[in-house]
Parts: sequence; structure tokens; C-alpha cells
Amino acid sequence: MIWLILLAAIVFVIVVLGIIDVVQTRHSIRRNFPIVGRLRYQLERIGPELRQYIVTDNDEERPFSRDQRRWVYATAKRENQYFGFGTDNKLEDPQYPIFRHAAFPYERPRAETSGRRDSSDQPPSTSSSSHFSSNTNSGADDRGDSVVPSAKILGEWRDRPAAFRPDSVVGISAMSFGSLSAPAIEALNRGAAMAGCLHNTGEGGVSAHHRHGGDLVMQLGTGYFGARTSDGGFDLSKLVSLVADCRIRAIEIKLSQGAKPGLGGVLPGAKVTPEIAAARGVPVGITVSSPSRHSAFDSVPSMIDFVERVADGCGVPVGIKSAVGDRSFWVELADEMQSTGRGPDFITIDGGEGGTGAAPLVFSDNVALPFRSGFAEVFRTFAERNMHDKVTWIGAGKLGFPGDGLVAMALGVDMINVGREAMLAIGCIQAQKCHTSHCPTGVATHSRWLTRGLDPTDKSVRVAHYIMSLRQELLQLSHACGAPHPSLVSGASVDLLLGGDSMESIWDHYGYEPGWLTRPPAAADELEKLMG
Repeated sequence: MIWLILLAAIVFVIVVLGIIDVVQTRHSIRRNFPIVGRLRYQLERIGPELRQYIVTDNDEERPFSRDQRRWVYATAKRENQYFGFGTDNKLEDPQYPIFRHAAFPYERPRAETSGRRDSSDQPPSTSSSSHFSSNTNSGADDRGDSVVPSAKILGEWRDRPAAFRPDSVVGISAMSFGSLSAPAIEALNRGAAMAGCLHNTGEGGVSAHHRHGGDLVMQLGTGYFGARTSDGGFDLSKLVSLVADCRIRAIEIKLSQGAKPGLGGVLPGAKVTPEIAAARGVPVGITVSSPSRHSAFDSVPSMIDFVERVADGCGVPVGIKSAVGDRSFWVELADEMQSTGRGPDFITIDGGEGGTGAAPLVFSDNVALPFRSGFAEVFRTFAERNMHDKVTWIGAGKLGFPGDGLVAMALGVDMINVGREAMLAIGCIQAQKCHTSHCPTGVATHSRWLTRGLDPTDKSVRVAHYIMSLRQELLQLSHACGAPHPSLVSGASVDLLLGGDSMESIWDHYGYEPGWLTRPPAAADELEKLMG
């Protein structure tokens, strides 16, 4: 009899725990895999001990190490994001960056810091993600010292009617509805509104899930989704109507992306649901293709004509996005912009290490330059023609960590975009099942069972926390280097260790001239006042 009672008690406890797991909304894994999902957290808890003797260390996993993922998770949840006992990185690795901190770090004048706590003195927060309410505009006052606006005004060079200074040097990178689930897109957009940053739609068009308060960068790919004719061509009138209808602050013309440059794509008809069809402007259930190149232009001059046509029609800043391959393209673009005084307002450079939902292995591994080499090559091309200050530079490709982000900004990047790091913030566990439609956390799948585990109200707060923490640590690192803003950190403050006792500054390593990124005193003073 006692065994029956004990068995009944065990069954009762399991049932209760299962109901709790299904009903709760904070943990996608537990909600999608009740009871069993709890084992993941228990194994994670003893993971360091297991890895130390059996599996891998904290920096071996790819594409993001365990330390990197832990930092994103901790900042997203407002948990302790500090690490103890010193670094376990291999400082002797080639091109390992080291920041030369200033003997006298930058400190805000007392008048600016009175009444609020300086970011460098903040202890790690332990507050829960319920700190923000579900209102997408809430939390704005919580940004505090994490507010880091762009040093440049987007669209100023070409005097666009809707030119503006982005409020955040960090934005959410291009990830389409279709590649990501509806709750994931909604969480990202709500989070962008809370953090005050830009949210790139990806080339899949603007869906209902992009309309939760976050400012958008509309990406225009080769399929012209959201602004296409019935035969797949570009329709400017549709784009103009779309810009007038939602919070589109800028338009990005996608030439290629780092994870699969030179490739188009195919969306099978079975995946073209009514929601996806509405966002992309295509028929329901019909297979649609994204060609490998644009049909609206076929040369650098015609591309610039297209940029100007879109900008004149919509009034917002217009830029391009590309991975770095053919060097002659960038030389011709810089020459054409210099000679005509026309061209894109911003240029997004995507590193070859960037992510995607699905790509052939050889394209992910062997096509397009990695970010630092690729960006430096393009920036150098423009700087040699004194065109580098005309455009806003945006970088992408595993830059969503303070050290990597500030290295990019020391190379000339004005803003950074985060993609997979933002996915981690809303629950991604790096299962690498994006291409199978079986993402266990509901981020990169359209399975109703799996997506129900992702609560956009909760996850939006987490991605906002992550973005604000990233900005805050970028600012802390800048202050340590003696600069009031990340864009004022000199490349002379960043060394690359080259093995043994050899090292050189990042500017010397990539062939930069010192004057290229030295801002005039008046511009530096203006930026310092802006930070106040």
C-alpha cells in the first residue's frame, strides 16, 4: 500500500511540474519539452565541472563560445555578468586584440553625472526581466548611461529630408520573418523599441510582427519583397506607400550577406503561408525565388542611380549592404561617388563569419573576407579618396560583444548590428538546427508547438537588456581608453598580438593613416556634449 501511495505521489509531482512547465512563459525549452527540459538546466549547472575534465573548455565552442553565450544570457536576464579568477583566453592567439587603457581614464564632469550613477561604478544587476512592463515604450528611462548615439547623422551627406542621428550605435541585424518565427520577430521589435535602437527587417518584407513600436530599417533584397511587381520586378510606388505606412527610418539595399555571398535563395511554396505572403507581396503557396543579383541595376553607376531614385521617392536615407569580395567593385564605387557627389548614405559591411538560417558549407566557410580584413580594405579604399567621412559605416559579423565591437569602431565603424547575439538573448541555445525547422526554442521555426514556447513579452525585455548592456560596456571600455564616446577611441589604443613578443597597433596592421580617423576638435567636442 505504501508503495502505491509513493508511486501516486511521484506521478502527482510529475504531473504538477509538467503543468507548470507548459503554463509558464519564461523558459522556452521547459514549455516546449515539459519535465525533460528541466534536465538541460541541471546539466548546465554542473557543465563547468564536466567540461573541465571531459568535454571542452569555455572558449572552444563555435560559432559562439560558452563564455560569450553566458555573457549574453546574463546581460539579457539582468544577472551577474561578471567573471571570476581572471581570463582563461589564450592571449598568444594570432591577432588577439588588447586595449591600451589610459593612465587617466575619461570621467564625465561632475555637472553631468550629478543625480545619477556612473556606468563604471554600477555593480552587476540581479533584477529580473520583469523590470520593464509589457508596454513597448516602457523602460526608456532605464537606459541611463547605456545611451550611446551614433557619431554621424544618417543621410546628412546627401541632405535627405528624413536624415536623422540614430539614438543607438547598436542595432538589430537583418533577419527576416520566415527565417525567424513570428514571436521571435515580435520580441526583437518590441525590444528594439525599449532599447531605442534600429531593427532591420531582413529582405522578407515588413510583417505585422515588425509593427510593435521599434524603428525599422527596411531591407530591399533581390526579390524586392514588399515592393515588387507581379513578375518579381521593383515597384517604387509600393515602397513609398510602405514607408508612409510604418516606422521605416532608412532603406538598405542588400547586395550580399557574409554567410552566403553570391547566392540567391528559394522559399518553397509549402512555406509561403498567408502571413509570409502578405509581408512579401507574393501569392500564397507558390514557390518564390531571390535571384543572386538585382534586376533593377547591373553596374555601379546604375546602382547609384537606383539608390538616388529610391531616396528621392521615399525621402529616407538609403544605403547598401554587402560582404567583401571583388576589390574592384569598391574602388569603382568610391571613384563614382567622389566624381558625382551621389551615392549611398550608409554602407553595411558584413563579415564572412556572419550567420544565416541555411547555406552550403563552402559558402559559409570559404567565401567573402572576414569582417576586420574586409572592412579595413573597403574603408581604406574610401579614405584614400577622402570619402570615408561622407557615409555612415555599419559593421556586422560577430560584433555583439564589447571587445569585438570597439575594435570595429576603432577601425572606423560608426554603428554595429547584432544578429545571432540578439537571437541568443531571446532564447537561442546554439542548437544549430535553423535549417531543419526544428529549432527547440521556437526562434527559427514555424512549428506551432515550438513557437508557443517563446513569449515575446518576456523575451523582448531580455533583448533590450542585452543591447543596453552592450552599449554600456562599450562606453565603459571607451572611458578606460580615455574617450567619451566609442567613435573617439583611437586605433593607437588597440594592439593586435601577433605571436611571441610581436605586436602592432590595429591602424598599422591594416595600413591606416593616422589622420583618417582623427576628428576635428570641434566635432569631438560636439560628440562629447551629445554624450552629456
